[in-house]
Amino acid sequence: MLSKFLTMEYLVHPGTLSLAAGVACGMCLGWGLRSHLGMFPQNSTSEANRDTETGTEASILGESGEYKMILVVRTDLKMGKGKVAAQCSHAAVSAYKQTQRRSPQVLKEWEYCGQPKVVVKAPDEDTLIQLLTHAKTLGLTVSLIQDAGRTQIEPGSRTVLGIGPGPVELIDEVTGHLKLY
Repeated sequence: MLSKFLTMEYLVHPGTLSLAAGVACGMCLGWGLRSHLGMFPQNSTSEANRDTETGTEASILGESGEYKMILVVRTDLKMGKGKVAAQCSHAAVSAYKQTQRRSPQVLKEWEYCGQPKVVVKAPDEDTLIQLLTHAKTLGLTVSLIQDAGRTQIEPGSRTVLGIGPGPVELIDEVTGHLKLY
């Protein structure tokens, strides 16, 4: 009986109640802010959102891989590593900006997934153009980069095609057959 009395006295101590109330308020506030600031996508019908609603670990951690960006590099130009990196950066930034204007919800979900980017090879310019056309017919964001020609290659050379960010299924339909760079 004495221990029950001591437990109750401890629980009603002002410091204990304040701590419990603070933790509860902090959790509620944190959850509300995450939802409000877009940490959990809310207004989409994608599978990622359905997974988030069911609370699977992959969806909560953003590892479901629902969205990605592909950077397709022409190998026939024989660009150096630094040149390829710069051209891929141009394509990624351009695709990001386009998606930001046209599909902010897709961009938000891609960011939540960890912003996956994959670099693959294309043998020539014709392949790049075919991929661009196919991606456009599927409604994907595309960004074709043409080099200024100040360093390694001819001016106007089409070097890298950025596709996405977009749903993995659609992007794989366009580029799934290409090998990693």
